[in-house]
Amino acid sequence: MLLSCGDALIDFVPTRNADGREAVMPAVGGSCLNVAIGMARLGAPSGFVGGISTDLFGRMIADHAAASNVDLSLATRRDLQTTLAFVRIVAGESHYAFYDAGTATRDWAYRRGSIPFDTVAAVHVGSTTLVNDRGAAETKALIADARASSTISFDPNCRPNLVKHKQAYLARMAEFAGRADLIKMSDVDFAYLFGDERYAQRASALLGQSASLVVITRGSNGAIAWHAGAGQIEITAPQVEVADTIGAGDSFQAALLFALHRQGRLARSRLKDIGADELRRALSFAANCAGLTCTRPGADPPWSREITWPL
Repeated sequence: MLLSCGDALIDFVPTRNADGREAVMPAVGGSCLNVAIGMARLGAPSGFVGGISTDLFGRMIADHAAASNVDLSLATRRDLQTTLAFVRIVAGESHYAFYDAGTATRDWAYRRGSIPFDTVAAVHVGSTTLVNDRGAAETKALIADARASSTISFDPNCRPNLVKHKQAYLARMAEFAGRADLIKMSDVDFAYLFGDERYAQRASALLGQSASLVVITRGSNGAIAWHAGAGQIEITAPQVEVADTIGAGDSFQAALLFALHRQGRLARSRLKDIGADELRRALSFAANCAGLTCTRPGADPPWSREITWPL
């Protein structure tokens, strides 16, 4: 199984009503839930670990995940509110206002011994769950147990408006990066974390720790990856008519993990030995999945029947 651990919430996505005025439409989201859904829709056995409310919105989340074949047996259901995120598109980038106090996602706790990691090929972590102290601590405990047998995937998916102490947050993200085998971040995340540092310089430093693969996505400019053996690989993004970019990075992450899984390269030892051609195919597959997600509103990753890109 491929697991994704973290946030599950409701995005209120911008739209227009019949009179042409601004309106919002509720859509299931949350970066880590999106990754689980993306992997499951492509055909991988996928599960979600995190807190999901039992309220109206929580039932929407659970129904949506189940319809996408995501295993929720490891999720924690609580009689608390669902995290809500209101989205506004500014200059092509999604900006979020989060309402997350006292929610099921914030209250999630890792239950040691509850996950059979010997049956888990990879664990993905990241996003808003890692901003607050408790979420970060519980995720660290999960990673500590998972690392012996599972590949660790990490996407910081930064949300600056939630960060109250940036230096502490930067140190926390560096700690998670130091425990990951696969690191993916957007160019916007990179700028927030590392400023004007050159991509290649930071990638080299990350590869010198535990990471085998570092990927930076750049929207319509494609993505660049660095691998100790395969070297630097750059791929282009498909040209699509963009509805919005919500969930595009999550779709890329899900598709990359799926592609590596399908290629038999997701295990830590196998990821270290991946060749340039295999890696390029996996990255191109991920870019095409992300591109398709951009053609429709909200976080709506593609199903396997919609993708013809070869692996």
